Amino acid sequence: MSASRRALFALLPAAASLVQPALAQPTLAQPNWPAHPLRLVVAWPPGGGVDTPSRLIAGPMSQALGQPVVVENRGGASGSIGCAAVAQAAPDGLTLLADASPHAANATLLKGLSFDYATAFAPLTQLVVNPLVLVVHPSVPARTLAEFVGWMRAQATPPAYASSGIAAAPHQAAALWLARAGLRGTHVPYRGSAPAMAGLLSGETLFTFSTLPQAVPLVQDGRLRALAVATAERLPNLPEVPTVAEQGFPGFVWNDWIGLWAPAGTPGAILARLHAVVLAALREPAVAQRLAQVGQVPLGSSPAEFGAFVARQRLEMAELVRAGLLSAD
Repeated sequence: MSASRRALFALLPAAASLVQPALAQPTLAQPNWPAHPLRLVVAWPPGGGVDTPSRLIAGPMSQALGQPVVVENRGGASGSIGCAAVAQAAPDGLTLLADASPHAANATLLKGLSFDYATAFAPLTQLVVNPLVLVVHPSVPARTLAEFVGWMRAQATPPAYASSGIAAAPHQAAALWLARAGLRGTHVPYRGSAPAMAGLLSGETLFTFSTLPQAVPLVQDGRLRALAVATAERLPNLPEVPTVAEQGFPGFVWNDWIGLWAPAGTPGAILARLHAVVLAALREPAVAQRLAQVGQVPLGSSPAEFGAFVARQRLEMAELVRAGLLSAD
């Protein structure tokens, strides 16, 4: 586990302070930009952790830009289908991409892609961080992580676990935790968070590391049981749920993240305008309140900061693949 990963969640209480007041809008080469509606391609299905903040900021962005911002879900293949659509779009600032942590792993894991993740996109901002929680189907008798480890070891076959897609943060977290615990599980990837939770609720799978928007309501309704959060500290949304680290796995911290990109070659002035508009959207009281309710932490990093972060993430994911902890199988 890298120091950058361990340090990330420790900084989250102050993360909202990174969303600074927007700079004065630059003079655009296209003075009437945008003259057409914008398309925000969400590389994951509706109702998931990427979809939620994308739809929250779309309204304020529309008001600020004077054009509709239409959210278009293009889920599948761990986000690469939506990414391919944006990679092929004109670099005019009218098409944006919302994607999650598989963005940094897919270049290593997926073969035959029609685009290069490292060069096809212009980074805009790291939008939010998504904490993860380990939840189990009610048929699993465990009430603590230690009991869950014992239960898994007693099973004749490796229990099935869900993820929102190959190399998605739930897959990453589960693979790392299973390796730390010396356990085996059967990975069942779905086409997004909502289908993954449906599979867990049906009993098709028995556990998953989930982002909070999907997990918290189901835990509160008693339809799933939360055993641990994969953060450095307990979460306000689930204060009674201990961390993975305090249940015998010191230092275990793993979170999902969501970012925004434009096609490579988008003019710098347009990127700056978009960045300012996104930061203003994150500061909207209704947006901030809703993000807090679902447990997502706004960041609003600069394009340069976000680009450097993704580059580091890409190296970390490649290391996990080489170590055999993450695979497309």
